[in-house]
Amino acid sequence: MPRRREVSKRETTPDPKYGNKMVARFINNLLRRGKKSCAENIFYGAIDLIAERTKDDPIKTFERAMDQVRPAVEVKSRRVGGSTYQVPVEIRPDRRAALSIRWLITHAQRRGEKGMMAKLAAELMDASQGRGASVKKREDTHRMAEANKAFAHYRW
Repeated sequence: MPRRREVSKRETTPDPKYGNKMVARFINNLLRRGKKSCAENIFYGAIDLIAERTKDDPIKTFERAMDQVRPAVEVKSRRVGGSTYQVPVEIRPDRRAALSIRWLITHAQRRGEKGMMAKLAAELMDASQGRGASVKKREDTHRMAEANKAFAHYRW
C-alpha cells in the first residue's frame, strides 16, 4: 500500500471486435508471455465455436457465464488470540470479475478437449448453463463462507 497517495485505477480499453471492456479484461488475463494476438485468436476462436454450437449470441453466453461464476462472498484468514479463523467477507465488484475470469481460464486449461479454443468454448458454455468446474468453485467458496458465518463478527 502506498504511503503518499491513492494509486489511480487504470482504465481498460474496450476490445476492437466487440467494444466490450469485460472481453478486453478476459483477453488480457488469457495472454501468456505478452502474446496478445495469440490470446485474441484463442478467445475469438472460442466465441466463434460457441456461436456455431449454440446458435445464440456468443457475447450473451460469455456474460451469462461470467455472472454464473462471479462470487459474492469469500473467506479470509484472520488471526485472533493465537487461533486463525476463516472470516467471511463480501467481495468488491472488480475483484469479483477478476476471480471469475481467473477461475474460467484455469478450469478451461484443465479440461480434456484438444486445443485451448475448444477448452475455453466448452467451459464458457458449461458455465453459462450453471454447470462446470468454475461454477462448482464459486459454490464451494459460498459454502465455505456460509459454514464460517459464526466468525463474521471478526470482520475488519
